[in-house]
Amino acid sequence: MNINMTLIGQTIAFAIFVWFCIKYVWPPISTALHERQKKIADGLDAASRASRDLELAQEQAAQTLRESKEQASQILEQAHKRSSQMIEEAREQARAEGERLVASARAEIDQEINRAKEELRAQVATLAITGAERVLEASVDEKAHRKLLDKLAAEL
Repeated sequence: MNINMTLIGQTIAFAIFVWFCIKYVWPPISTALHERQKKIADGLDAASRASRDLELAQEQAAQTLRESKEQASQILEQAHKRSSQMIEEAREQARAEGERLVASARAEIDQEINRAKEELRAQVATLAITGAERVLEASVDEKAHRKLLDKLAAEL
């Protein structure tokens, strides 16, 4: 066996092997590598889009949260204003009711005073008649003296 023949045979076999690999093995591997690169690039693009979408969603969530807090503070402020208004209305109603009760009590007191004056006048008239009867020791005509007593009561 000749070493040169062995090397030439191995070189021809290697060349056939390389040609076979380039012709039949390399295209599917190359296609698979390109598809894999494309999938990775698409995945990275999708990841960057998802990252941007996530940032946008977080910004929108933060904005919505701020708006909700503002609305809540406005609602609380309106509730405080309404409660203050209701308290003030209740105070005004209480004042008006108190004034009405005081006026009613004063009117009732005035009526009681007038009744008491009338009762006193009637008692004074009766006492005057009784006193006059005793002084005169005779019955005095009540109608005649009623006018006189009414005059005196009006002057008092």
